[in-house]
Amino acid sequence: MRSAGGKKVIARRIAFINEKGGSCKTTLVSSVGDYLARERGKRVLLIDLDAQGQLGKVLGVDVGAARRTALNLLLDSLLGEDTRPALPIMRARHPNLDIIPSNKSLALFPQEAAAYRGEENHCLRDALERAPAYDFVLFDAPPSFGVVTLNALLAASEIVLPVPLTYLALDGAAELVRTVEMVRTRFAHPALEISLVVPTFHRNTRMAAEILEKLRLHFPKQIAQTVLGYSVLIDEAQSRAKTIFEYAPRSTAARWMAAVADELIAREPTRVRS
Repeated sequence: MRSAGGKKVIARRIAFINEKGGSCKTTLVSSVGDYLARERGKRVLLIDLDAQGQLGKVLGVDVGAARRTALNLLLDSLLGEDTRPALPIMRARHPNLDIIPSNKSLALFPQEAAAYRGEENHCLRDALERAPAYDFVLFDAPPSFGVVTLNALLAASEIVLPVPLTYLALDGAAELVRTVEMVRTRFAHPALEISLVVPTFHRNTRMAAEILEKLRLHFPKQIAQTVLGYSVLIDEAQSRAKTIFEYAPRSTAARWMAAVADELIAREPTRVRS
């Protein structure tokens, strides 16, 4: 990460990940990133590593018209050319918030990288060495494990794990812990830790309460104090290509997202054993 005003700025690199999908992951990335930039004055870079390209759409980026995307970010690093193009960073609506968008072309990366035998796993980490100074770099990781997800985990030092309050999602959380342990050991990345586990889609049911209690038992130090419910305002905001802070800044949903972001600012990563 480049320096600002002669001082080296070490960004917190955080991967938002859930291998099962449908967890509120992209909503969290966009909302937390927007809040950090808008309300806390932080310089934030969001990197969409999901080929669906939803993160850019939520932030009002014309993903289809983007000439360079996350695929170029990874390929430029992989090819290692002497004169590399600038990182494909686009400005979001807030001046402190930037994004590297994605689209379906990202699905080509595993095929393009297949011949490089290990070098493909560190493309994102290496590319970010050329990035401008940021306080936070947030990755919206794909909903399945593969070379792109591995790039996110090897570039990050922290993980935010959103977990819907369903029994299937509990299995997914346990699976993610095993994945993190594998990345730490097999890829010599012991710094990778889970910072925050965010319960999502809470409903007032006995089952939801049971699952929440199980999460608190398994992640006693990482579990967020804030539990996200369901809000139609978030759906409405996204349908208008806005974050909740742009669309309904005084809503309960905005308070939820602000609270999660403030918890993330305050927390240090903590190791969870599988």
